[in-house]
Amino acid sequence: MYFFDNIIDENNAKKLKDIDIISVFIYSNAHKKILDKFKKLKLIVTRSTGFDHIDLRECKKRNIVVCNVPNYGENTVAEHTFALILNLTRKIHKAWERTRRLDFSAEGLRGTDLRGKTIGIVGVGSIGRHVVRIANGFEMSVIAFDIFKNKKLEKEFNFKYVSFDYLLRNSDIITLHCPCNKHTHHMINKNNIKKIKGGALLINTARGALIQTDALVDALDKKILRGAGLDVLEEECFIKEDTQVMSKNFPKKCDMRIILENHILAKKDNVIVTPHNAFNSVEALQRILDTTIKNINGFLGKKAVNRVVN
Repeated sequence: MYFFDNIIDENNAKKLKDIDIISVFIYSNAHKKILDKFKKLKLIVTRSTGFDHIDLRECKKRNIVVCNVPNYGENTVAEHTFALILNLTRKIHKAWERTRRLDFSAEGLRGTDLRGKTIGIVGVGSIGRHVVRIANGFEMSVIAFDIFKNKKLEKEFNFKYVSFDYLLRNSDIITLHCPCNKHTHHMINKNNIKKIKGGALLINTARGALIQTDALVDALDKKILRGAGLDVLEEECFIKEDTQVMSKNFPKKCDMRIILENHILAKKDNVIVTPHNAFNSVEALQRILDTTIKNINGFLGKKAVNRVVN
């Protein structure tokens, strides 16, 4: 067994030519030239959900099984979502700052209840479902938008599918839980942010580019939005994986204009920004390791799980 601090490249791959199994992260590109170095490779286990750093076609040709970690932080991100919501609705961050100065006055700290409020959830996937469950626990009215409607889930989890436009107009809190792609990029933008119910909160623990940053700043300035809770920011240095932010290889170069806009957001007292940390719990990171080991043991036992190819 070998452990490497660095990514696998064509040079160090030569030293691993007799290896049967490799476990990689997204910076180790398993393309054809790399795969050529491995003479006995049978399994690639990536410690990530995404697998576009692996040449699946070449792996299929070579009968190399590829496994990933499809789920590890669904409840973790959902819990962080409500941490942001509760901080905003109960002004916990302001109260904490005040009591640090030994000022115990309650002036300006009156909050609002979640019970009876309408939460609009964009994306009812693995994370969104946990958000629905937690919202039901607070006795909120839950509406959701998703391009794939699961009527059985809707009934079981006690929420209602609505149009995106209806969700914007009728939610007291809007929370985003969908991937960022060409269809969802800037799904909250200058044109539709004006439709949001006055005084609503906007929460984003998904991907920064779902929200057009200057539109968000403008909506906060004009008090269309009462506040925002953001674990992600636009142009977040092109993050593909949550755990990427913990890597020493994480790229730091970003768009300066958006950095300045993000700086404006971070300085607003009705905006809470956390550093892409929603996924980062002891249990979630342990699940990545546990799933990786499970993938390897499953393959060795001829019952491979979480297979991406073969």
